[in-house]
Amino acid sequence: MADKEPTKAAPAAKAPLVPKSVQIGGESFLDRILPHIKKIALGAVVVAVIVSIVFGIRWWKQRGQAQETEKVAQVLNVSERPLRGSDDKPDDKNPSFANSKERASTVLETMAKQDTSGVTPSYRAGLLLDAGKLDEALAEYKRCATTVGIDGVVCREGVGLATEAKAAAEKDATAQQRGYEAALAAFKAEQPDEGGPRAAYAHYHQGRMLFLMNKKDEAKKEWEKARDLGKDTLDLPELVRKRLAALGAS
Repeated sequence: MADKEPTKAAPAAKAPLVPKSVQIGGESFLDRILPHIKKIALGAVVVAVIVSIVFGIRWWKQRGQAQETEKVAQVLNVSERPLRGSDDKPDDKNPSFANSKERASTVLETMAKQDTSGVTPSYRAGLLLDAGKLDEALAEYKRCATTVGIDGVVCREGVGLATEAKAAAEKDATAQQRGYEAALAAFKAEQPDEGGPRAAYAHYHQGRMLFLMNKKDEAKKEWEKARDLGKDTLDLPELVRKRLAALGAS
């Protein structure tokens, strides 16, 4: 009788797989990060605070700019009111001004109430000049006369205009002559670059001062320069034409 083959033992049941934490350097990722959770949370809070501050500052600046724009708009609304005719009566529904001096004074009052800092120094100085506050206008123009760019040119021109106005108000002939000479010097310094902004107007004003000082030949030369330089400007050609026509020139 043949020997029976030995019965094979049933394979032992495999132990169930138990998921383990990922080992990193001998300890799980969770074990390693737990001690730093507070630091991470604190860092997130700090970042959030910084972001809030940045956006808060930006909002505050934009809010301030909007408020300043509104103030300037109110000033401009007043300045744009028209001048009424000498026979016209004031109308509350359609405000107007009797003359440019009244308008300038009202605009200056509005600026003071609004505490406006958004207007240029040359604009404020021009209002002071129109309001007849010559010393204040001259001081304001001198403060911005060294400004780079067109605003500085306008301010230097304003120094000449304010000085001329003060000279014209002088009752003493000698003092008046000195004032016109000072105004002439200011207009010469207005724009040293012949190709720069308002160079033609600088020569035009120099011609006016020379004419007031009874130097007609020199005045004519300055007006001719103004004519050549300012041929493409809006109003200067006609002003120069009238000046030269008054001198008997073509």
